Amino acid sequence: MSDTTSKPSVLFVCVHNAGRSQMAAAFLTHLGRDRVEVRSAGSAPAAAVNPAVVEAMAEAGIDISAEVPKVLTTEAVQASDVVITMGCGDACPVFPGKRYLDWKLDDPAGQGIEAVRPIRDEIENRVRGLLDELLAV
Repeated sequence: MSDTTSKPSVLFVCVHNAGRSQMAAAFLTHLGRDRVEVRSAGSAPAAAVNPAVVEAMAEAGIDISAEVPKVLTTEAVQASDVVITMGCGDACPVFPGKRYLDWKLDDPAGQGIEAVRPIRDEIENRVRGLLDELLAV
C-alpha cells in the first residue's frame, strides 16, 4: 500500500521552462505513473514550449503540446524534495534540507529536431535513473 503523503516530489528548473525541464517533467510524469509528484519551472519562462521539443517528445510517445512554461516560485522549491537545475545558475533559490542536482545538458533553444533528439534521450536516461533511485525501498 502506498501512502500519498510519502510520494517523492521533484522540481525541474531551467531558465525558460520551454525545453529541458519540460522534457524531464514529462518523462518523470509518464514513467513515474503517479508515484512521483512532478513540477517544472523557469527562472525567466518563455512564451511557449519549444516546438522542436514538442516534436521530439511526440516521437517518444509523449504529448506535451498543451504544456505552458511556468515561472519559478519559492513555494514550488519549498514543496519539492529534489530540485534538479539545468543551467539556471544563481537564479534558482536554495533552501536547506532540499536535495539539489545540477544536470549539465545542452540547451535545445533555437535547435532543430536533430539536435533536440540526443538531449531528449539523455534526459530520459537520467530520469529513469532518478526514478529508480526515488522508488527504491
